[in-house]
Amino acid sequence: MKRIISKPNLRQYYKTYPDAKTTLEAWLIFVKKAKWQSPNDVIKDFPYADSVKKSRIVFNIKGNKYRLVVAIEYQLGIVYIRWFGTHKEYDRINVETI
Repeated sequence: MKRIISKPNLRQYYKTYPDAKTTLEAWLIFVKKAKWQSPNDVIKDFPYADSVKKSRIVFNIKGNKYRLVVAIEYQLGIVYIRWFGTHKEYDRINVETI
């Protein structure tokens, strides 16, 4: 992908969840090089990710301890980081509107 736009800044996630930092950084490096054209391309690279409505993808981070929700504009090559938190916190959000 060409650009990754964070909301809020990934550094805040690192401070809140320091044990996820290495995994998030690895995810970031991989995604910056990705050439995704559709949700199917994402799932090929991340078989445990889930595609949801409104171009949202939910990634399992650090053995499913955390969830990362992104919105992807495939034609523009932009990934918008929408939310990050624990699996338990994820159960309390609406992934389609966050």
